[in-house]
Amino acid sequence: MASTARVQAPSGNRALLITTLAVPLTGWTVHAVSLHRKLAAARRDPLTGLLGRDGYTTKARQITDRYGDAALVVLVDLDHFKQINDGPGGHAAGDRVLAATATRLTAWAGSPGAVGRLGGDEFAVAVRIGPARRELRLAQLTKLLAQPVEVEDGVLVDIAASIGAASPDVLGTTDLSLLQRAADAAMYAGKHTGRAVLAGPQHATVPSINGRRAGRPGTHTLGRAA
Repeated sequence: MASTARVQAPSGNRALLITTLAVPLTGWTVHAVSLHRKLAAARRDPLTGLLGRDGYTTKARQITDRYGDAALVVLVDLDHFKQINDGPGGHAAGDRVLAATATRLTAWAGSPGAVGRLGGDEFAVAVRIGPARRELRLAQLTKLLAQPVEVEDGVLVDIAASIGAASPDVLGTTDLSLLQRAADAAMYAGKHTGRAVLAGPQHATVPSINGRRAGRPGTHTLGRAA
């Protein structure tokens, strides 16, 4: 009997010890999950629900590294957005245009893609699109973003976007910073033309600051995460 008691006692102590340790561990697990959700939410743009700059950069790099030549990086800048924001509808109209643009970019990219709002009316997309479908898909995006947006009570606002794209197979690199720099230069080259421009080697050599075309407004603060 004494022998049996000695065997059972350590077993009971171990169970008690495990239970005692499990309580704080469970608490820390719940805290960690909550913190993870808060951090994930913090990386989202509150107006559009898109990824913020850091969240987008992380996911975009995963896409370019994974898909290589089949990856495509796209930068989008809304044309004449200030006129909408300063117009009769004010900032509310501007917000609706931004939200609509975000919805359209998300639909175009699909769930595997990365869509982010870089700030203001600037957006970025990283997606898997092979060379054979690139031209068609960019034309679809141009048409999609040019559709009017209803801002209030049936009032429609005409919008347009400048689009620049860059791909690893053309530029010979999967470096996101270089791809975005070239896409930015291509976007500027096609400004107000109503067509998307795919970057060539010449766009990768345009002088830049923080990964953006030199002289572009905000280059002293934009592009740091990439």
